[in-house]
Amino acid sequence: MPDLLDEAVARVRLLPQDRQEEAAEILLAIAAHDPSKYQLSPEQRAEVRRRLASPPDHASDAEVEETFDRLTR
Repeated sequence: MPDLLDEAVARVRLLPQDRQEEAAEILLAIAAHDPSKYQLSPEQRAEVRRRLASPPDHASDAEVEETFDRLTR
């Protein structure tokens, strides 16, 4: 991946100054919102795995319709 970034930077350096600054601003904005700084704790990861392992319970169409009818009467 660094090779790709190096290639991109080299190409951007060939652009006019205003376009270089625009590209730099975009890269800085991406870096400022780096999602990798948001990490789940081990407990949160375990909870995600637990929830993914068992399918959620969903109401049947009939149950949803019955509840909707009861609440809208």
